[in-house]
Amino acid sequence: MAVLTPAQRQRFDDEGYLHLKGVLNTERDLDPIIEEYGMVLDRLAADLFAAGTISSTHAGMAFSPRLIKIYQESHKVHSQFFDLSLPKGDVKADTPMWVGPAVFRALTNPRLLDVVEDIVGPEIYSNPVQHVRIKPPESQINRSESNALVRLTPWHQDNGVVLPEADETQTLTVWFSLTDATVEMGCLQLIPGSHKDGLRTHCPNLKDGLAIPDKLLELDRVTPVPTRRGDVLLLDRRMCHGSLANVSNQVRWSFDLRYNPVGQPSGREAFPGFVARSRSNPASELHDAAAWADLWYRTREMLSQNDIKTFDRWDADAPACA
Repeated sequence: MAVLTPAQRQRFDDEGYLHLKGVLNTERDLDPIIEEYGMVLDRLAADLFAAGTISSTHAGMAFSPRLIKIYQESHKVHSQFFDLSLPKGDVKADTPMWVGPAVFRALTNPRLLDVVEDIVGPEIYSNPVQHVRIKPPESQINRSESNALVRLTPWHQDNGVVLPEADETQTLTVWFSLTDATVEMGCLQLIPGSHKDGLRTHCPNLKDGLAIPDKLLELDRVTPVPTRRGDVLLLDRRMCHGSLANVSNQVRWSFDLRYNPVGQPSGREAFPGFVARSRSNPASELHDAAAWADLWYRTREMLSQNDIKTFDRWDADAPACA
């Protein structure tokens, strides 16, 4: 049975995005993720304290102020410690990441997959290009040590961060917030209809990563999309989007997931995806969180021995980047 109405599906096709309110239950779906990440923060704090980098583990604090305190005191952000993917290069055998069972349950959440099925069809592959973004207030972190996982995300298309082999893959981005994401907290902003004009040139930038130059964007159509906890945003793979800076005094926390039809290239084949739903072959679905985590651990070991340097397709010398 379809979850999206015909009008919603038409809006997604016309505008390239869809804001769905209250898809996820905050207590059942989101709180277990937050609880699991509290244990990740415990581990990070213990490691930093043992190394003499911070004066205390700050164990009595709630997650958000504790994260900010640890980032401030260590003079460094630790976003990779929380991410559910590996970096695109320089992977070590001990590169941190988090692939715990609550994260796996988020990837395979039936309510999310029901929505995804209405867009990509009944054979759903969990694409490994995925991130968690826990963004502290930008005024309270060291900008020189930060990255797009913790501060504003520059303008880009998700099609632009994968290899050309996936240009025709029907990739759907599924973005949901574990905290409210107001304009002040750095919500997503996008350009409705921009998905219809094909793939834009992305320019490599050492400070901000890949970014579409402003001159290639219809900035007069920029639309911020504030969300509440449990809301879900669906984005076409060629939707031009980014995020605002978090200028509040609170952490903004979101998951950035991608799905595509089974059998289509992910655009980052060295990373492990899996069949999240298959109506034709349910036995092919992955339901074991430990097995999923092991896929990532084995990938980390492989990349630490033979790093792959071909994730980036863009040339900083392209005319549009001048």
